[in-house]
Amino acid sequence: MDMLTGAQIAEANLTDWRKLAQGLHARYLVDDFGTGARFVTAVGEAADPFGHYPRVSMGNGYIDLKLVTKDAIYRDDEGTEHVVEWVTQQDIDLARRITEIAVDHKLEADPASVSDIELGLDTAHSATIAPVWAALLTGDTDAQGRGTPSDEIRDATGRVPNLWFGDFDEQEAPSQRFHVEVYVAPEVAQQRVAAALAAGGTVVDDSNAPMLTVIADQDGNRGVLCVDASAAAKE
Repeated sequence: MDMLTGAQIAEANLTDWRKLAQGLHARYLVDDFGTGARFVTAVGEAADPFGHYPRVSMGNGYIDLKLVTKDAIYRDDEGTEHVVEWVTQQDIDLARRITEIAVDHKLEADPASVSDIELGLDTAHSATIAPVWAALLTGDTDAQGRGTPSDEIRDATGRVPNLWFGDFDEQEAPSQRFHVEVYVAPEVAQQRVAAALAAGGTVVDDSNAPMLTVIADQDGNRGVLCVDASAAAKE
């Protein structure tokens, strides 16, 4: 099944869901564990006909859901097909059905609170070092390149954040190699940047904002606030 573009995801107008990194994310608020368990059971039953299920995480007062297709098809500029993890039409269809179930269960969505974390490592030798990080993070070297045409590390069970590799010029002066990428909903991006600045951080680079805003702490350590603006529903 073909991966969807950001514009196609935006056109779906999924009010409860936000596109973060590779997948669709939603959070529903629940009063107690039993309410959450009944909702998850209903979601599972609704997903059976799709043969496709969300990743579920339940905490005190909330349920987080993630939808992503593990074998979406991406075609590069030369027409070569790659199997990737990305949003497809089946994720859109199931997201709509889950929204209907949430309404039936009288649950409130909290899309502004969804978030996702990835790790970035700048290197000129990703193919060489990736097996080490795949083994260290997941215990399985097959995690290298899983669901991506690059050397990115992705754990099939979602236990650890994805690790991707950025380009690094060895002729440049030594600098921070690792950084954290924080994906948030578009409507809270400015608020998150403002909070970081109020806490003493500084904006290092906002030339690609709101999609990417590089923020440094007082010691110069950098993180990146990420927004998939292309997939945001148009008002």
